[in-house]
This record gives sequence, C-alpha cells and structure tokens, in this order.
Amino acid sequence: MLPRETIATAQVPGGVELQLIRHGNDHMITLDGNELMSSRVGGSEEALAIRTCERLSKPDAHLLIGGYGMGFTLRAALAILGPDARLSVAELVPEIIDWARGPMAGLTANGLDDPRVELIIGDVAAQISAASNQYDAILLDVDNGPDGLTRPGNDRIYSRPGLARARSALRPGGILAIWSAAPDAAFTRRLIGSGFTVDQVTVRARSNGKGPRHTIWFAQRPR
Repeated sequence: MLPRETIATAQVPGGVELQLIRHGNDHMITLDGNELMSSRVGGSEEALAIRTCERLSKPDAHLLIGGYGMGFTLRAALAILGPDARLSVAELVPEIIDWARGPMAGLTANGLDDPRVELIIGDVAAQISAASNQYDAILLDVDNGPDGLTRPGNDRIYSRPGLARARSALRPGGILAIWSAAPDAAFTRRLIGSGFTVDQVTVRARSNGKGPRHTIWFAQRPR
C-alpha cells in the first residue's frame, strides 16, 4: 500500500493551515486531516462551470472564479467558452498556485497560462465588492458550503450584505453559482430573499456520475 506523504503546507490568511498530500500519482488538499479536494474527484467542480456556462449561453462571457483549488472549474470553463471570453480567477492562498505550477502541474493543462485568464492573488470577496455590473457569472468554491470553513472572514460572502454585493457585481441576468458539499435550506431562503431566482441542483462528485452528492446553487440576477 502506498503511503500518504505531506509534501507542503500553506496558511490561509486569517484562517487555517492546509496540507498538500501526495498518494502515488494522486494529490489531496486537506484541512485538519479532512480532505477538502482531490485530484481523483472533480466532477462537481466541473459541473459548477459547465452548468453555469450552459445557462449563460454566452461564449464571450466574463466569469469571476473564486478560488482556484485544483483548477477543475477553470479548465471546464475554458473548454466551453469562446476565444473572446474572460476568466478572472481569485485565489487567496498563493501557495495553491505554486502547487498548481509545481507538484500538480500535470493537472493544470496550462489553464493558468491561457490568454483569456487573469490570475488575481487576493480575496474574491474584495473583487466582488469592487465590481458593479461587471461579471456575467461569479463561481464560488472557496469553502465546503455557505459558511466560512477555511477562515471566519468568508462568512461575509454568504451573508445578506455579501449576497447584495454579489448581485450588484453581476450584470442583469448574471449568475452567482456556489458549490457546497451539502444542501442548506436556510441559505436557499437567503438567496431568494436577496432578490435572486434560485435553482438548487444536486450533482455527483465524480464526472462518471458516481460518488457523493454535492449541491450547487445557481442564483440569477433578474434582467
């Protein structure tokens, strides 16, 4: 049996320590020994991009993706969108990008070097707050659900004021898509109360339709 090896660690600003684990050819990012993401499982993260782009039906869309993770969402969006699309990727932890370009370079498919991609090392919440009618979609996978798992400060993203800022950052008809490991009825009500039209979808963790069930909210700003 192949051993698991911790090959790097990173501190989330104002939050927890992450560990990069190698297990044979696979990699995992863990928090306190619990797996946050794995190179073997990316189907629901791909669905975050695929189903958002399908709803937009706009090949030149401008997307804000937070955060990078293992790049599943970014790569899926790049594969769908056209040459005039723009993808702004906000990643708070610079080591995540170092890992993507280093030990996990085989996963990146050169997505970070695509000319359509703008890489922002910083807080996606700050990008949202600074924007007005700017994005066709905001795709969020920065915690395991609508609460500040990786750092308490992320709670503001999912609060009523945070959702109002996201709504303002979107263009009319734009979509706020949020990935979660589990459903959350209270958050669904909060999205609706913040003026979004909400479609809550259950997706499988693996691209082959197997694995645990995850939740994605597609919250659309009225046109």
